[in-house]
Amino acid sequence: MRYTDRKVAVLGAGLSGTAAAHLLKDEGAAVTVLDSAEEKTILKTTIEGLRARRIEVICGPAAERHSAHYEMVVLSPGIDPASELARNFSRRNIAMIGELELGWRSCGLPVVAITGTNGKTTTTELLAQMLNACGQRTIACGNIGKPLSEVAREGRDLDVLTVEVSSFQLETISTFRPAISTWLNFAPDHLDRYRSLADYRAAKLRIFDYQTADDVAVVNAAESLPSLKARTITFSAYEDRADFRLAQGAIVYHGAPVLRLSETKLRGSHNIENLMATLAIGLARCLTFEQMVLPLCAYEPRPHRMEFVREIGGVIYVNDSKATNLDAVEKALLAQSKPVVLIAGGKDKGFSFDPLRSIVADKVRATILMGEMAQRICSDWSGATQCEIAHSIADAVERAHAIAQPGEVVLFSPGTSSFDMFKSYADRGDQFRALVHALQK
Repeated sequence: MRYTDRKVAVLGAGLSGTAAAHLLKDEGAAVTVLDSAEEKTILKTTIEGLRARRIEVICGPAAERHSAHYEMVVLSPGIDPASELARNFSRRNIAMIGELELGWRSCGLPVVAITGTNGKTTTTELLAQMLNACGQRTIACGNIGKPLSEVAREGRDLDVLTVEVSSFQLETISTFRPAISTWLNFAPDHLDRYRSLADYRAAKLRIFDYQTADDVAVVNAAESLPSLKARTITFSAYEDRADFRLAQGAIVYHGAPVLRLSETKLRGSHNIENLMATLAIGLARCLTFEQMVLPLCAYEPRPHRMEFVREIGGVIYVNDSKATNLDAVEKALLAQSKPVVLIAGGKDKGFSFDPLRSIVADKVRATILMGEMAQRICSDWSGATQCEIAHSIADAVERAHAIAQPGEVVLFSPGTSSFDMFKSYADRGDQFRALVHALQK
């Protein structure tokens, strides 16, 4: 076993950290899990499961002061390298890798890695469904579903891994080399973690760092990227110079139609590009377009992504809770052909909503704002749209219901993360959906 008798610290007791700890234990390591959170806030079953395998768990301030020596540290993606917990080890010059890197070293399978500010989850799931339908056994994992370390530990009989990767995961790679890397898009986000937009972009660009000329990079032709070692396949719903582009209601490859959009269940230009990227990856995996089209057309969109909820009195209600940055809100608004009553706001992630001012003025008749950023967004959009401040999501839905007129759309597209008021974007979207279904006609 590769880690026999090595002392390894795992930082973070969430899904990724726990998966890394169990994988290391399987590989013979002496493992300690450390988390800044108090033990009572961590799932009891998680703690019990670790300790049952003689994995030491240290929580709270003691984790940040822990001074024992370790040969290696594995960092969960949710732990900021600048946090006191991580700095406690980095300033002692202990070798540090991320959970993604650990899982990669143990998986022994080719990887398709997908990153982008928006569309990662849809494309990852779309690709996994398509590959399996075409006889290439895979699982969607990484930043969604199971951590890569857990998949590596299971040792499933697969042909390829379909891995969603975030900037947080890519920060700490040192050998991670996807056979196929995918760059969907880039837009401002996570400025509550990164010092600048350039730092966020640099973290995401690491997906290409260890690729060679034997690998493939599927990239958005509208993006300005550095020179890549891998062979590139390009796509774009806007650029004519791309390998995959849009023409007369169809995705075309080098001018030949391969998929009519009316036959799919995905809508919006962002989803067109997700489909294009998936087709490009399939092409790199030696699939034919005839094989790929049927499973792509069968794909059902996930909840919280431009999800139709209900029509009441001529007003359509749409749940786009997955919109956690400005680019996602912009795409949601561009997809609307009717006047919009927009519900937005949430956690302050360090960016201004001013870049959306023009499209809000064009598309949005009224806005209901909530969360930490409500007043700031109201200031950013002053004069562009009518704004109201809501004190809860229930208040926001009631206000939107009161002012929406027949022929309009109530769009719940927050534009930032949910953690100031909700457990997750899914919790936020579930609450919105339930409140809309409870409205009286």
